[in-house]
Amino acid sequence: MRAIKIIPSLAGRSLSLSLSLSLTHTHTSESPSLEYTDMETIQHSNIRVNGINMHVAQIAGDGPPVLFLHGFPELWYSWRHQMLHLSSLGYRTIAPDLRGYGDTDAPASAAEYTVFHIIGDLVALLDALGLKQVFLVAHDWGAVMAWNFCLLRPDRIKALVNMSVAFSPRNPFRKPIESMRAAFGNDYYMCRFQQPGEAEEEFARVDTALVIKKFLTSRNPGLFCVPKEVGFGGNPNAKITLPSWLSEDDVNYFATAFKRTGFTGGLNYYRAMDLNWELTAAWTGEQIKVPVKFIVGDLDLTYNTPGVKDFIHKGGFNKHVPFLQEVVIMEGVAHFINQEKAQEVSEHIYDFINKF
Repeated sequence: MRAIKIIPSLAGRSLSLSLSLSLTHTHTSESPSLEYTDMETIQHSNIRVNGINMHVAQIAGDGPPVLFLHGFPELWYSWRHQMLHLSSLGYRTIAPDLRGYGDTDAPASAAEYTVFHIIGDLVALLDALGLKQVFLVAHDWGAVMAWNFCLLRPDRIKALVNMSVAFSPRNPFRKPIESMRAAFGNDYYMCRFQQPGEAEEEFARVDTALVIKKFLTSRNPGLFCVPKEVGFGGNPNAKITLPSWLSEDDVNYFATAFKRTGFTGGLNYYRAMDLNWELTAAWTGEQIKVPVKFIVGDLDLTYNTPGVKDFIHKGGFNKHVPFLQEVVIMEGVAHFINQEKAQEVSEHIYDFINKF
């Protein structure tokens, strides 16, 4: 049995978790910049999986494979730093554009974005690459899909490093959107994303690069609520100063893709949430039974959602994820953690998967 590991925070408070879990509270440094020649080592291909064409970025390696899953509004590119870092240590790194994003096909209907579609895509990808098992690393919606991957096909996952979104056990009594409306109101962003075309129209009122900048640079840990009269686009003339970890070239990479594809593919993940609830009834109460490390910033809006901190720190998380081995809380870090603190996240990933 492990001893309780207690790490004091900057303010002198102590955070502790249960006997089977260690907590790391870290300070952070800035992320490194990438040279163009580094990015040239990443190879791109399109692979037919589960009835769609999937764009996949890879760096070859003789070591164990690591599969990265991105979130919204992102692409494989979100993992560029981690791919390069782990490949330099011998790992094979693989980062697809998920269904609905970038150069991967984007079916129109939200009904084609259930966890069974997404996990079906990923299992088919592993089969196409000849991989029986991978280390899984994920963030945001990628994290949601990673939890579901571990529920549905734990045999394909050697260990999981998940970021930002903690496991959320299925409530057997109420659909998720109904629960969010009751708790947070109709202006809560996930509720506002439900009506097809509405958020897309609001995003279209401003330049796509500005939409990307607003998302990636947001540091407000409070509830993300957007009244219709304000709209997701906000002020089209807003000027945003980029942090050191995000360049105009980075923004343009994302913006170019979303200008071409629009945001509907990514928004369909939100619109399939209630359908997922209906389809996953048989997994109610099922635990995550792979080794897990969880990383989140203390300014992340997901970490600050009412009830989440108590779930993580007071035993709920460990109950539902019994092989949870470590939780890392990064101080002063917001939601897009794998880009904001790329080097430290890369090191955290390696430190964990190197144990296996």
